[in-house]
Amino acid sequence: MKEALATLAGLGELTGFLSPALGAALAALALAACAWALRSRPRTLAWPAARELRATGARPRDPLRALALALRAAVLVLLAFALAGPLGPAPSVRSREEGIDLLLVLDTSDSMRALDAELGAAPRTRLELAREVVARFALHRVASGDRVGLVVFGTTAFTHCPLTSDGRLLRAALERTAPGMAGEATALGDALALAVKRLHGAAAPDAPAPGRLVVLLTDGRSNADHVPPAVAAALAAQLGIRVHTVGIGGEGEVAMATRGGGRSLETTRQDLDADTLSQIAAASGGRFFRARSSADLAAVYEAIDRSERPEREAPVEHIGEPAPEPLLAAAGLLLALELLAARVLGRRIP
Repeated sequence: MKEALATLAGLGELTGFLSPALGAALAALALAACAWALRSRPRTLAWPAARELRATGARPRDPLRALALALRAAVLVLLAFALAGPLGPAPSVRSREEGIDLLLVLDTSDSMRALDAELGAAPRTRLELAREVVARFALHRVASGDRVGLVVFGTTAFTHCPLTSDGRLLRAALERTAPGMAGEATALGDALALAVKRLHGAAAPDAPAPGRLVVLLTDGRSNADHVPPAVAAALAAQLGIRVHTVGIGGEGEVAMATRGGGRSLETTRQDLDADTLSQIAAASGGRFFRARSSADLAAVYEAIDRSERPEREAPVEHIGEPAPEPLLAAAGLLLALELLAARVLGRRIP
């Protein structure tokens, strides 16, 4: 009984018909036939006392017969629309190929404590600025349907957040990013090789180049690598993974923040290897960006966001699933009522 009621409830979920014109034509034909049957007189026997019967209140027309014909008309209309191809809700399927896999590679070496950035007119470290801008960029890409992960590096490199579509997980990982968490040196080649490995393992080997992307941000020179940056860049190019590189930081001596967040008398000198970053980007078809201020860095990520919007085919229009069952169930129920009215309640004399 519950299954039958559930099937009938599917009437409210019908979204259309494959051949609505066919259903309308068959329904009109069924209604015309029932109207003709209602106007015609059934076969009768002459009854000598018919006048007396009418005088006692007998009705000239049988209401049960009219009810049975109305039920039959409804049955035929339902069957007509069942033949028209009723459709249920379309399946909500989202193709995974709609988004891209993006790994953000963020330098957390000791030099990222340099106080030559601004956020809200207040001096901030390079890492604080990078973390803020990268977070906005990453969450925007997640909201667009991409998967984003985070690799951090210093003396070593490790995956701080795997590829994910969960913006809260990604934001939490970025908030826990701190200078020196991976060591004080700069293993740029190791970080890029790790990012390439993570992307290659997360996607099919023949995935198209626009589907996998690395954005690498650093303020220094590679000085602690086991994998040379040129080798990591060649590997990315071979696997169809595009790499954009971003060099951050100003020129000359800059003050440093203490590990507790204060300001120290220590200074550092900009040691950005722009040539290596440019070669890494060019090897895989990416671009090298230079960001000397907070405004520059925001503009860099906006440019990357605009350029990394691969053309996608128009989504396939999903039609609803065939769903004739609710109409057939309703027709069966009305047919049973028609038989009850015509053959049980209104039995005729043979």
